[in-house]
Amino acid sequence: MKHVIALDVGGTGMKAALVGADGELLHQARRPTGRERGPDAVVEGILDFAAELRAHGIRAHGEPASAAGVAVPGIVDEAEGVAAYAANLGWRDVPLRALLAERLGGVPVALGHDVRTGGLAEGRLGAGRGADRFLFVPLGTGIAGAIGIDGKVEAGAHGFAGEIGHIVVRPGGAECPCGQRGCLERFASASAVSRAWAEASGDQDADAADCAKAVASGDERAVRVWQEAVDALADGLVTALTLLDPRTLIIGGGLAEAGETLFTPLREAVRRRVTFQKLPSLVPATLGDTAGCLGAGLLAWDLLKTTGPSVGTTDPSEVTT
Repeated sequence: MKHVIALDVGGTGMKAALVGADGELLHQARRPTGRERGPDAVVEGILDFAAELRAHGIRAHGEPASAAGVAVPGIVDEAEGVAAYAANLGWRDVPLRALLAERLGGVPVALGHDVRTGGLAEGRLGAGRGADRFLFVPLGTGIAGAIGIDGKVEAGAHGFAGEIGHIVVRPGGAECPCGQRGCLERFASASAVSRAWAEASGDQDADAADCAKAVASGDERAVRVWQEAVDALADGLVTALTLLDPRTLIIGGGLAEAGETLFTPLREAVRRRVTFQKLPSLVPATLGDTAGCLGAGLLAWDLLKTTGPSVGTTDPSEVTT
């Protein structure tokens, strides 16, 4: 059976899959990234994991994977196949595409940015399916974005497209590691809400999920913290939709797990801020933590379409999940 290897590398864990031509996850596996062992060990762990997946594919499906896709965090040069920089993994200028191709017997390898890769899956297979223009914004430790145009995700001229978390929404506000002050992710990320609620509640172990629960129970302190985050997020999103005019706005990540506790006030806050702009559909992401693997699989199948012979008649973007 024709299949590809998909790898989603995170700061603490790696998710992997073998993905069929119809988008089916034929095999899934997870393991720690092991960043405490240093960047060289992380890279070797990725290569070993990929090799194990290749061997499993041969055993289970009678042939090796036709290609591989890998999603990594940080700054990614997708054209050159280089993982340029990732603070949480400690690596710089890793030629990951070439290393993986060598370990996997010379098959084509696609390298992608983790958020853009997850956005690709959400756009084709998830909440953005059928939308010609979408913006995917996961709210996690930080805030990034993926700009979807006609089934592809825009990387930008230098690989920085979609960095919505560094739109300044509160000039002169909290200092951001990027060097600016008042960046969106300092106010509306899951980690920002966790910090604000821990301070407001006096419980240093409290996090964003605890804040959402307190909001649902009517705690006035939590409502203030939550509304400040929602207002900052709405300011950033309206700036983005003014520039990009998406048809669908997809919100994912840990903060989106609060459901309508987030989406009801957020939709209203965005609606109040638009003037001439066309209000997009604002919806939760649907693929959860499988988005990265599914997106990496899509990258691999897309690569085969441009570098090799036909591998089947089913387009993964047409499969129902």
